[in-house]
Amino acid sequence: MTAAVPRPAPVTTLGADEARRIALRAQGLLGAPDRRAGVRGVLRHLGAVQLDTISVLARSHELIPYARLGAVGRPAVEAAYWGGGTSFEYWSHAACVLPVEEWPLFAFRRRRYRDRGHLWGYQVAPETYRGVLDKLRAEGPLTSTELGGAKKTAEWWDWSDTKIAVERALAFGDVVCTERRSWKRVYALAEQAVPDALLGQQRSDEECVRTLVAQAGAALGVATRTDLLDYHRLRAEELDPVLADCGLVPVEVAGWGQDGAPAAAWADPAALAAPPRGRHRTTLLSPFDSLVWDRARTERIFGMTHRLEAYTPKHKRVHGYFAMPLLTGGRLVGRVDPAREGRTLVARQVSLDGGRGGGTRRVEALATALREAADWVGCDEVRVGTLHDERLRPTLEKLLADR
Repeated sequence: MTAAVPRPAPVTTLGADEARRIALRAQGLLGAPDRRAGVRGVLRHLGAVQLDTISVLARSHELIPYARLGAVGRPAVEAAYWGGGTSFEYWSHAACVLPVEEWPLFAFRRRRYRDRGHLWGYQVAPETYRGVLDKLRAEGPLTSTELGGAKKTAEWWDWSDTKIAVERALAFGDVVCTERRSWKRVYALAEQAVPDALLGQQRSDEECVRTLVAQAGAALGVATRTDLLDYHRLRAEELDPVLADCGLVPVEVAGWGQDGAPAAAWADPAALAAPPRGRHRTTLLSPFDSLVWDRARTERIFGMTHRLEAYTPKHKRVHGYFAMPLLTGGRLVGRVDPAREGRTLVARQVSLDGGRGGGTRRVEALATALREAADWVGCDEVRVGTLHDERLRPTLEKLLADR
């Protein structure tokens, strides 16, 4: 008698709306926020918060906890990131703040940089490299200016040898950044800044990547292979060997494939254990928020094509310099390009999706998001510039005035 061939377990199929809600809950934007864990809890859960130099309403790393927790004090945000050695800055999705517990997990990337032997084509003399480490050992944490200068000329790209050396040391893991002062990195020797229990951990490349993939899956809730690659900017040859045993489970998501077909994806088992329910946040999102930083995923989940236009010539911009998606009811329903003039928050350009008229609820959500953002950054008034539909202005301005 021929032995029966075991049949593969059926794959769970998720609807597009269910997957969207799972993603929102995983990102901390559906359900009650964990206020006791605060900003550090947001960072630990997301695993990475992207940094960027642009500051309009606020810097992006401030906007991330604001979107999830509400009007947490901005000094408290900075203290949570840079105080007490609980985080460090490194290359993940981009330049990111990472929980210090993830220090051992990026050993695979530090080894890769070290094996390559240079940083973005820059070379530096061994004695300069040793000199930077010796100065940090003798004097403690320093900025690149304090180390001897960041640039040779005023050009942003024209780094000094000292700057090249310390950035190389950062990439290799000899140096770590656990603080910024006036937006300047403060560098310290790794053995001075990373707890011994973490510094001494030795993990293989495969162990590092497996754990990071599981963490990314938990932060995304449900994700395609491409989504998982993008979260910490992994390579296919790093991801593929660990995907089957990283703890995520295979699913299919209706509507995520070509022409609306189901698509293969991976889900965090905890995300499938209970249906995603709870209160939706109404808020403006940084373009660098991990909910929307992957543009293809944003379009797949929310049907919004969103691009940062800060580096687009002004006359070619469609939605504005730093257009922030408006999230409400679990949907992305519009965009606001903000600015500040004294104690006035200026919505320089505003558009709501859903055709002309925008819908009363969406206008109400827009007014709520603008008022809350204004209060958070210390503005007393909100002024609306260009509206995609001027018929909305009387209702919007009345809602803004009724504070």
